[in-house]
Parts: sequence; structure tokens; C-alpha cells
Amino acid sequence: MHAIRIHSYGGPEVMQWEELPTPVPGQGQALVRVEAASVNFLDVQKRRGELAGQAFYRRKATSEPDLPATLGSQGVGIVEELGPEVRNVKVGDRVVFVGDSYATHALAPAAWLIRVPDGIDVERAAAGMNQGFLAYAFTHFAYPVKPGDWCLIQAAAGGIGLLLRQMAKIREGRVIGVASSEEKAKFVMDAGADEVVISKQSDIAKEARRISGGRGVNVVYDGVGKDTFEASLDSLAPGGYLVVYGQSSGYVPPIDVMTLQEKGSLFLTRTNGSPYIKEYPRYLEQFVEWVKQGKLAIRIDRTYAMADASQAHAAFEKREVSGRMLLLP
Repeated sequence: MHAIRIHSYGGPEVMQWEELPTPVPGQGQALVRVEAASVNFLDVQKRRGELAGQAFYRRKATSEPDLPATLGSQGVGIVEELGPEVRNVKVGDRVVFVGDSYATHALAPAAWLIRVPDGIDVERAAAGMNQGFLAYAFTHFAYPVKPGDWCLIQAAAGGIGLLLRQMAKIREGRVIGVASSEEKAKFVMDAGADEVVISKQSDIAKEARRISGGRGVNVVYDGVGKDTFEASLDSLAPGGYLVVYGQSSGYVPPIDVMTLQEKGSLFLTRTNGSPYIKEYPRYLEQFVEWVKQGKLAIRIDRTYAMADASQAHAAFEKREVSGRMLLLP
């Protein structure tokens, strides 16, 4: 097998396409032949070393070294081999998985594998199934959007930003998308946002309050983190919700909880999809229907050969991407 590996932290140039022994699945594991891997900011952070000090992201036992490491966090592929005691999938199943996906083969816990539904092609599965679930979980459970709610979405031209926009509209919310340039703002508007704020030209919070009639928005979905945190808080109506789900600009510094009261008795969460994973089967049923009905579109901006993953990371960090990006073996 081959995989994109790093032996030190740094820029895209530290990524190497290496030949490795194909692993043999152990108990409860499956060997997946990768068909496509999605590029996520989490992968960039892992390459940079920004996850090394975060206990949440450290899946290996503490006695194991962080490097060398295979990159990637999500992918789609075909089950090629099963270890003992695996009953939920069979050889030949097409599945989505989480783990070291920048590779021709990946070893994954079988319990975490989810079959790709009929009618969903490989690229849409890789680009939309797991990220779509995050958008579903945030808009349906972390803060359940109600008809007429104003929702502000930071980095609205990104892959998950576009999915959040669509999920909020499915729930009949009104969406303010934040984009970094006029080109991306046009793309976000064309994609169905009610209003767009260009962050480099306008004060996000002032614009959010103006658009919402002075009250502020009901919820902000923020995957940017440090650079947008204050603006996100200041955009909220009294009793509003800030759902932080990422840190593409860096981790949010510690906050005095009295700040939340002073700014209007606000609610704050830093979340991912884990608390809502039991909802995945229901989500999957709706995902298929929404795609068929045209309510949910999975935009794939571009694809790269897996061996050229460093080029994909370089484009990602330059913020050249609107939508999802995939690597193909």
C-alpha cells in the first residue's frame, strides 16, 4: 500500500508518498481499500502539529509517538478484509470511515463503518456524508433552528459552511453567510444565503444586527475560532447561541463566563458530532431523500491525486477553495 506520511510537523512540503506494508485487520477491525478521501482543516492542523497538545485529538495510547503519522481523517472505500468478530459489514461493502484516509488502504474499527446508501456515488459520499452529518447535528440538535430564525455562518463558502446553509434553510431559517472576498460572497449568495457579509470590508457584528433588525441573530455557527469569536458573540441576540465547532484560525482563549451574561445571557458550546451519533441512521435516511429532491447539493470544488496531497493542502491554506476537496488514489 501507499500513504501520505509526515515525519515532522511543518508546511505541505513535509508530506511524503510512501510505500508501507498492507496491514492485516485484527479483532473488530476492517481493511478498507480507499476510493476517495476528503481534505479537512483538521488534516492541515495535524500536519502543522497543532493537535499534538490536545488530548481530545490524541487517539493513540500516550506511550506511542505522534510521529511518523499518516494523514487524513475521513474517507470512503470498499471493505477488502475483515478481522475476527466483525458482523456489521461484509467484504465488498462500500463504507465511509474515519481515520488515516490519505492512503490506498486504511485499517478502521469495523464498529465505526457506515455503509454508503444506494444512489449515493463515491465522491458525494466522501464529500458529504460525514460532514453533512455534522451540519445536521449542529442545526437540528446543538441549536435546533426554528422557522424564521436568523443564523449567521462563519466561513460560509467552505465545505461545511455550505452544508450548514442548506441544513438551516431546510429548517426554514434565514441565513447570513460570512465570506472573505467578493468572489466568495457571490458564490455564497448564489448558493442560497439570504444575506452575505464580506469580513474584510465590513464589521460582522454590526452587519448582523442591521440585517436582523437590530436584535442580533439567534445562532452563530463558527468553525473559524479565535479570529471570529468576539464578532460571533457580538452578533447574537439576547439568549442567542454560539456553536463553535472548529478552530481554523486557532483555539479560542479562555473566557470569563460573566462575559456571556454581560453580552445578553448567551449560550456557548464547543462541540462536534459525537453527542448526536445515535441520530446518524435517521440522518442517513433524510440525506438520501434530500439529495434526490435537490434540497441538499454536495459541491466538490476540485480533486487531486492522492500522491499530490501537498498541492491540495497548499490550495486549502491559501483559501482558494469554495466547497469540498477530495483526494483520489
